[in-house]
Amino acid sequence: MEDRVDAAISAFKQGLPVCLFDADYREGETDLLFSAQHTTPQTMRTLRKECGGLLFLAIGNEVGETFGLPFLQDIYTNDELIRKYPTLQFLITNDLQYDSRSAFTLSLNHRDTFTGITDRDRALTTRRFAELYIECRTQTPEYSRERLGEEFRTPGHIPVCRESKGGLTTRQGHTELAVGLARLAGVSPVVIGAEMLEPDGDYALSVEDAKIWASKRKIPFLTGEELIRKVD
Repeated sequence: MEDRVDAAISAFKQGLPVCLFDADYREGETDLLFSAQHTTPQTMRTLRKECGGLLFLAIGNEVGETFGLPFLQDIYTNDELIRKYPTLQFLITNDLQYDSRSAFTLSLNHRDTFTGITDRDRALTTRRFAELYIECRTQTPEYSRERLGEEFRTPGHIPVCRESKGGLTTRQGHTELAVGLARLAGVSPVVIGAEMLEPDGDYALSVEDAKIWASKRKIPFLTGEELIRKVD
């Protein structure tokens, strides 16, 4: 098991993909993950064609702090906004079956993209966001947020999910697992991924089928439990 985890970490560090299953007691889904700083248009093509689920960018809590990215749930439950847009009070996320709150923050497009949806556009948005964090992580929040605004706009075609404070010690969701893998690999805590669905799209791809899919392509497969043990 340890060899398999180490192999996955080594692959991820080199910009290669890893399949990561969260847990039966959570979403019961396998994500295909890539290091965001290594993203190319081919990365996005692979995620789009092989997975079928939502493409998302998982970021570490420190990345969210650096750029001042709010959780959407906090925005949508803001009293002032609810008074201005009363519909928000009827759309509150209070019935998730697998968690108490959503990890989503703002969605982004790089300003050099056209529509933002092509593989090339989404690769640019993903890669530059990861690179920008590396450039800004020792800078002041004011400088970092100004740089973010110079290069990115919202809304966009890359949904961003922010790690909870405390990471895997407080939440064991896809976002925290993806970021945990990035930290173990020593790359930017920014990860691009997508949920793997059955071919007909009606259900998440089963763990057994996800393992077979990964094995055929020589892609490392990990469970959240294995990753958490490594982090601990």
